[in-house]
Amino acid sequence: MKRKLLVCTFALLFVAGFTVAADKGDEKTWTGWVTDTHCGAKNAEGGNHGGCAKSCVEGRGAKFALYDPASKKVYVLDPQDKATSHAGNHVKVTGTADGDTIKVASIEPTGEQKGHEKEKEKGKDKPKEKTKS
Repeated sequence: MKRKLLVCTFALLFVAGFTVAADKGDEKTWTGWVTDTHCGAKNAEGGNHGGCAKSCVEGRGAKFALYDPASKKVYVLDPQDKATSHAGNHVKVTGTADGDTIKVASIEPTGEQKGHEKEKEKGKDKPKEKTKS
């Protein structure tokens, strides 16, 4: 009887170990804009949002976050220090999600420009139209 109990206990621990290991291996990648929890998606892609996000984090108690335009969700980034130098930038974040928080393993810029800067660049490439006088 003790032997059966011992075998069942080991089997249960063995299966539980795989479950925990599987949960920790669910690393994903998100792409979006580093913003803050005060502004969220609002102005995430335009203007001087990097300066605004830093100001909200320092002065209003907000946290750095990632706005993912694909899912239209805002995720708090943890640890915060990994996001500081990326405020206002388009980035790729790799990590694990825990509710609305991403446990950041890595964060790197994508090189994509902000929305309003893209429009300016498009305008520079267009030849100027001549007006009739």
